[in-house]
Amino acid sequence: MTAHIHLTEPNPHQTLTLAFPGDGVALRGRVRIPGDKSISHRALMLGAIAQGETRIQGLLLGEDPRSTAACFRAMGVQMSNLEDEWVTVQGVGLGNLQEPADVLDAGNSGTTLRLMLGLLASHPDRFFAVTGDSSLRSRPMGRVIDPLRQMGAQIWGRQGDRQAPLAVRGTTLKPIHYQSPVASAQVKSCLLLAGLMTEGDTTVTEPSLSRDHSERMLRAFGANLSIDPDTCSVTVHGPATLTGQTIVVPGDISSAAFWLVAGAITPGSDLVVENVGINPTRTGILDALQAMEADITLENPREVTGEPVADLRVRYGPLKAAHFGGDLIPRMIDEIPILAIAALFAEGTTVITDAAELRVKECDRLAAMASQLTALGAKVEEAPEGLTIHGQSALKGATVESFGDHRVAMSLAIAALRTEGETVIQRAEAAAVSYPSFVETLERLCGLPSEP
Repeated sequence: MTAHIHLTEPNPHQTLTLAFPGDGVALRGRVRIPGDKSISHRALMLGAIAQGETRIQGLLLGEDPRSTAACFRAMGVQMSNLEDEWVTVQGVGLGNLQEPADVLDAGNSGTTLRLMLGLLASHPDRFFAVTGDSSLRSRPMGRVIDPLRQMGAQIWGRQGDRQAPLAVRGTTLKPIHYQSPVASAQVKSCLLLAGLMTEGDTTVTEPSLSRDHSERMLRAFGANLSIDPDTCSVTVHGPATLTGQTIVVPGDISSAAFWLVAGAITPGSDLVVENVGINPTRTGILDALQAMEADITLENPREVTGEPVADLRVRYGPLKAAHFGGDLIPRMIDEIPILAIAALFAEGTTVITDAAELRVKECDRLAAMASQLTALGAKVEEAPEGLTIHGQSALKGATVESFGDHRVAMSLAIAALRTEGETVIQRAEAAAVSYPSFVETLERLCGLPSEP
């Protein structure tokens, strides 16, 4: 079989067709991945509310950060073109976001909407309306609205004030100590942002540690934070003053994960993924793959703008099944779809538990991965909070659906590397949310010519 990859033009959606021999095509070379999506959002937001200019290098140029930029531009923040190597943000200072003339549109970005709510709710005497695409309008917002209301926020929305579109009347908030029932960086970050303009101490305690990009960046911008790792608590002492900074965004480990798994499952592969952020709150996928005995080594470890970074080398080798759950899951929640692909080619049965959070992402990722991998011939069982994946099933090409979810689309593309026959992925344009050059990079690493 001649290996090939073909991406159609949108009409209104794209399909991605992939065909490889059953044992795949070796991936070789070096790849530099897009900037970290979580850090990109936060750099734009904090730059917008800081005093003075913020310069950002390596910003992710995907659809989600563009939604963040569009929202803050609509509130009077000047930002340079997001196509440039360096993006500049002229901060307006805390409390100075303008009331927008129209509805703010967060697109497909839950991070944009949830984090921004903390800022909007704490801007007194201003009215904001916020919406998103059909996927975002179906996602739960009560997890941030409830604690914000405990602080005195005035927020209304659909489905009992649980879903967008949302209306926000900014007001002066009061500090609280919030015991979050879930480990969620979005909940934590929303409340910390609300606490920036709140007199007193706003504290968030989680059941386990979620990613800490907000804490690192808030401190870099000058906020006064106290962190207690023993109780998984963070406190912002308000009100704060933020000052513009120079930010270098490391590569996104969530994007790196696709190439780490691709290299680990495809015979003959030897890849180096450059400049990957290895923040310990995000490296669950490395721990999981190493537990499966993947051949991954860290090279050239260093620190960039307060974030640990390294180059990751992955080589093909046999994988072993493992069980994953507990505190590891929040550290790799976005990488579980691609971890499921690694499990397909491992010896034994892999069990993933405690991952119910995946049901309220861009789509129900547990249901999506179970159904679409089954369509390819895999043996996968869906549970309320996870998946059971029986390894070493022979996969056969089929037409599968991304459900408009970027991580599902890219995970299915990596599965196609070891699938006999032709795999067609519907709504493949979803990959552009976090990785606009994914298809071109896959072609290059497989040694295939790019389409004209």
